[in-house]
Amino acid sequence: MSHLVMDSLVSNVSDTARWVATYRATESARGDALFHDPLAERLAGDRGRAIVAAAPRRVRDGWWLVARTRVIDDLIGRAIADGCDRVLNLAAGLDTRPYRLDLPSELIWVEADLPGLVAEKDRALADQTPRCRLSRHAVDLSDALARDAFLAAALDGANRAFVLTEGLLMYLEDTDVASLSGALHRSGIAWWTFDFASPGLRTTMNTKAAGLLQNAPFKFCPADGLAFFEKLGWATVAVESVLAAAYRFDRLSPLMRLMARLPQPDPRRPGNRPWSAVACMVPDAG
Repeated sequence: MSHLVMDSLVSNVSDTARWVATYRATESARGDALFHDPLAERLAGDRGRAIVAAAPRRVRDGWWLVARTRVIDDLIGRAIADGCDRVLNLAAGLDTRPYRLDLPSELIWVEADLPGLVAEKDRALADQTPRCRLSRHAVDLSDALARDAFLAAALDGANRAFVLTEGLLMYLEDTDVASLSGALHRSGIAWWTFDFASPGLRTTMNTKAAGLLQNAPFKFCPADGLAFFEKLGWATVAVESVLAAAYRFDRLSPLMRLMARLPQPDPRRPGNRPWSAVACMVPDAG
């Protein structure tokens, strides 16, 4: 598939949400599915399916997106069991967790994303009822003033909020991630969960993925990995390699299973191997 065709399919970061939804739909159709997302197919649409079909073979099976989804599902479940009273999903994209997870009906779930994507999602899910108290807000998270005003309102009354930035950080500049980190250091936030990538994965995705992310390239892939966040006042409570998770979930090809048995990179020095992980962090009281 030429770069020109892929450019026309993945025109911006919002199109990657359709890409991810397609993999959720594929996983949901399996007899041994790690999760069930009955809404993924309608959200992915023809465009999402076309993106997957046009993707280079080396990134087409999407095992890392499936594993990432399940790891985050489990982290949310643990947080709720530990007293989480609010979930903030920043850059929520086409995520459907409020509709598919087993959630307390009184849980407040707040989504934020760009106006166009929020409007599209509102239309697509207008006939659906979430399992908790869901609200969706159009916010440009790159606008610090708008972001901070949103956070202040969204956290009003929260005691132990869980903030999720799935699939977001790698598209930001380092300075933007540091700014977001500072904004999340506020009363009411108990957990911050995100995925992060190695410099090696940035190289693979940006230069070897046949233009898949030509219009939405990876940017933030810190050489010091988790240490980037720890220096900003966060403490790590959980981190798992996406490859290790996919091995645990039996979602790898025989070759990738062999790769998963090799020593994994240090999350604080991930190096040049293509590698990513999901981390859950808490504000460092020290």
